[in-house]
Amino acid sequence: MMPLHPPGRRPAETLAEDREAILLADRLGYAEAFVGEHITDLAENVTSCLMFLASVAHDTRDIVLGTGTVNMANSHPAAVAAQVAMLDHMLKGRFILGISPGGLMSDAEVFGNLDKDRNALFLESINMVLDIWKGEAPYDLKGNFFEVTTNKTMIPEIGQGAILKPYQRPHPPIVVTAVAPHSKGVTEAARRGWTPISANFLLPEWVASHWPKYVEGRGADASPSEWRVAKSIFVADDDKVAARYGHSAEGPYHFYFKQLIRKLVGAGGRGNLFKLDQSQPDSEITADAITPKLVIAGTVNRVVDQILAFRERIGDFGTLLYACHDWQDPALGRRSMQLMAEQVMPRVNSALKGR
Repeated sequence: MMPLHPPGRRPAETLAEDREAILLADRLGYAEAFVGEHITDLAENVTSCLMFLASVAHDTRDIVLGTGTVNMANSHPAAVAAQVAMLDHMLKGRFILGISPGGLMSDAEVFGNLDKDRNALFLESINMVLDIWKGEAPYDLKGNFFEVTTNKTMIPEIGQGAILKPYQRPHPPIVVTAVAPHSKGVTEAARRGWTPISANFLLPEWVASHWPKYVEGRGADASPSEWRVAKSIFVADDDKVAARYGHSAEGPYHFYFKQLIRKLVGAGGRGNLFKLDQSQPDSEITADAITPKLVIAGTVNRVVDQILAFRERIGDFGTLLYACHDWQDPALGRRSMQLMAEQVMPRVNSALKGR
């Protein structure tokens, strides 16, 4: 979940809406919920995924909560290690740690990282987090970007100077987002035992490219059950409503892709994500063209057929992540989640068992 809300909406309302979506997902039996974070985006206004997840920790029962993702390049490893460990204890292990370098350029700029090697920052940060968890105070961690020690101020007999270790040992499961086609990052993550989430805004061909890269890093032990794939899905009781809300310029999904294209193509130089023919001009990448291609929308039977067809195109995977979007119409937003849980997924799973 990192739903794009119209910037004119009041944050108090959208944050409450996002929170309600997770509570509803828990009641409906969804298995996991991931929440992202951005500092400099009024449309994506969860500024701390850890803080947001803490707000639902004691009001959820079964759903596993995950960061989707902690932007490691913009975070000090000591803060991440301590805050993640605390949340893991609050949830008693009902937690997954999602990590990334952070993809929003204005976030990188505000932290002074725009011209730095953010992948190097990311790796140093997560390595220090893992070293904190497996090590003991006072620590002696020095890198090119960060330093962690409490050597001068530690009072071991009262616990001062030590950072909390996670509830799950040695640490929570780690996932990484996969965005680039044929991502080398997926291979490197797999070598470290981390699993991928393929982004919801990718063409099926680019999603499919992630699995062989994961196998390359994981080897013979690779299992499709370890692969999560996100998808924008809207389910309605009426096909006309589904088309209007899910695909047309009147709905929140069109708004999402209009915003995303501006960020990734116009400002981020990532037009390659939205086209198979790289000679296609970026000017042809529009929300009108992309939304119907990347959003599964329809009544229950139509959505079931589209999900099964999508799976045929990309191959077997373990978890389908239902991407949350703005509840422009709260009743339709809630109903879509309900139909997805109670009718779509049981039919999808039944069809897969019969194959």
